[in-house]
Amino acid sequence: MALFLLRRLATFFATLAVASLVVFSVLELLPGNAAEVILGTSATPESLAALQTKLGLDQPAPLRYWHWISGLLQGRTAESISYGSPTAELIAERLQVTLPLALMAMALTVVLALSLGVYAASRHNRLGDVGVMAASQVGIAIPNFWFAILLILVFAVKLRWVSAGGFPGWSEEDGGGFWPALGALVLPALALAVVQAAILARVTRSAVLEVMREDFVRTARAKGLSRRQALWRHVLRNAMIPVLTVMGLQFANLVTGTVVIENVFVLPGIGRLVFQAIANRDLVVVRDVVMLLAAVVVAVNFVVDVLYALIDPRLRVS
Repeated sequence: MALFLLRRLATFFATLAVASLVVFSVLELLPGNAAEVILGTSATPESLAALQTKLGLDQPAPLRYWHWISGLLQGRTAESISYGSPTAELIAERLQVTLPLALMAMALTVVLALSLGVYAASRHNRLGDVGVMAASQVGIAIPNFWFAILLILVFAVKLRWVSAGGFPGWSEEDGGGFWPALGALVLPALALAVVQAAILARVTRSAVLEVMREDFVRTARAKGLSRRQALWRHVLRNAMIPVLTVMGLQFANLVTGTVVIENVFVLPGIGRLVFQAIANRDLVVVRDVVMLLAAVVVAVNFVVDVLYALIDPRLRVS
């Protein structure tokens, strides 16, 4: 197990290094000047020179890359052009919205998908199976931003149960609190979870059906276990390898794909931050946010690899 973890850790850090090179190359080494992009074509030579010095563009590219990476490793980030504060502070503030939103959406996805997938597999080729598969096909076809607008129209405009958007904050001193803040994330989380749950339910159904045909399932039933007990105790665990793969990809997508949903619900999260940074041509913020999102994807894949080994000991041996 120790060798397995060491190999996965080496892959993790190597992937992060490659991702940082790609992010830096795309935003720093492409033709054009970042200072000209930020200030526009009407900028004076003096202002261009001042901004180039501030951004470090007067230094060689390898040195700029080293300063950026060493700063990240020390917890030090550059100052945002449009906000006038370090990008680490901006990202930490916005993560207080995006991370709970992604976790809530992932929890809804897992509960819905596993329940519906196992239910459909246990009623293979019957009415319940057909109904779940039809509903999942509809869920896959619905764009999450359209579903978000539909949720606003029904629950905020028509029923007036919740507000149409905004985030009150987690602190009661700011006029919010835990429960009001959690309530403001319910509809966005549901809008994100529907599509992902539809995909994961179909994967869960296929994986469970494949495992149900194995000999050990018939042995478990012959020992006296009911169909429900065999499904939840034996079948689901052995079917989790492909399900975990999709879950890992989905959580990364939920974190990185909140740009549209956060703008629909006017939530001050990472997605809205990167959207505003692109609109303001704040490439410093864009670079650090993209690197963070790349690190999240790599970290989630690492966690999924470790979960593989915990679920299936044969992977540790191999």
